[in-house]
Amino acid sequence: WDRNSEYDFVINTLRFPRITVAVLAGICFATSGAIFQSLINNPLVSPDIIGVNNGAAVCAVILLATGGTVAYLPLAAFIGAVLASAIVYVLSWKRGVSGSRLVLVGIGFNALLGSVITFIQVRYPIERVMAAARWQAGSLFGSSWEDARTLSIGLAILLPSAFFLIHRLRLLQLGDEASVALGLSVERDRFALLTVGASLAAIAVAVIGPLGFVALLVPQIARTVVGTLTAGSLLFTGLLGGVFLLGADIVAQRLFAPVTLPAGIVTAAIGAPYFLLILVRYNRET
Repeated sequence: WDRNSEYDFVINTLRFPRITVAVLAGICFATSGAIFQSLINNPLVSPDIIGVNNGAAVCAVILLATGGTVAYLPLAAFIGAVLASAIVYVLSWKRGVSGSRLVLVGIGFNALLGSVITFIQVRYPIERVMAAARWQAGSLFGSSWEDARTLSIGLAILLPSAFFLIHRLRLLQLGDEASVALGLSVERDRFALLTVGASLAAIAVAVIGPLGFVALLVPQIARTVVGTLTAGSLLFTGLLGGVFLLGADIVAQRLFAPVTLPAGIVTAAIGAPYFLLILVRYNRET
């Protein structure tokens, strides 16, 4: 019995990769949510609300339910998320894309994708469906250094793009007419921001599953602390998302120990009531 090898396995194979993946995925989700909410100027918008997460889930569940190779799961989920965001964007187009129309189309499309997932789960054998259900809950179980590397590469590409587009995003918040007067190509810049936001969510969903409410909740908390979205506040939002998801995963592991819950159950338990609170406040304001 080698105590050092056991220590190395627990720390370097189980703990550190899981912690790293939690922080990196939280950064992806929170940054994505901040971009969506600021672009649409609606606190109810996030990739898990308008179909991006369910788009990833449809492709992933199809792969798992049909007995496909698990190694292709991240790629399938990423493709599904990007396709879902593209479809929502196209369906929302009517001489441009308005925020309210994008939200309504996204919510409807999200419901449609949810019904597709339910059909697949009913249609295929239970042993395959169970694997899909576990993935859908959003779990950090089995996180590896390969997952951390995937997230790191995605963030290295997408975060600089997000920081570059922040100035254009702030101008877009002034309205289409003012943005055009200031020299922006409104639809091109809006599409670029939606692509970056959807891709950030997609890369996280591809690794840990369609974990909900992080992208909705964290940007709201960050906004109360730092106010207007800037490059610095976007970075703060991302880091807060990493801390939030890591904390949720720790609670999921310890709350009913030795039974370990998926982190997505904890984020949903926190995020769902908060979503209803935001919805009530938004309705009163409008």
